[in-house]
Amino acid sequence: MADTRRFPATEVTTALERLTRMVLRLTARGELSLTSAATLATLERSGPCRLTELAAREGVTQPAMTQLVSRLQESGLAERAGDPEDGRVVRVHITDAGRAALAARRKVRTDALARLLTQLSEDERNVLVAALPAIDSLTRLIPDDRPDASR
Repeated sequence: MADTRRFPATEVTTALERLTRMVLRLTARGELSLTSAATLATLERSGPCRLTELAAREGVTQPAMTQLVSRLQESGLAERAGDPEDGRVVRVHITDAGRAALAARRKVRTDALARLLTQLSEDERNVLVAALPAIDSLTRLIPDDRPDASR
């Protein structure tokens, strides 16, 4: 096990929490809720899921996920469909409209972040880009498909 006593884990945690809050604030009000967007993003990344599996991945109860999926379905962003391998199973799928909604949400955030990045020095921007592989590796340490992953 790595020695974390000399590593500034508290400072990294605090900085990542501030970064997370900042990114969340970049989304315009009235768009998809955070839970709706996270659920659609999970479906986009992972493909169709059983409702129970989706609830576990998102850390919500099955009744809450049932309500959310119903709202997403009414909005045309997700749909329920039978499993081709087991007719008794229903899987939730993201629709093309759901993908478009996620893309639009990401574009708003990307454009807002791009404006903020222009206020940093070139050296600061380069350091951020250099950190991206480590951030990606860190985010992969708890896979999306692990139901007990803490969020």
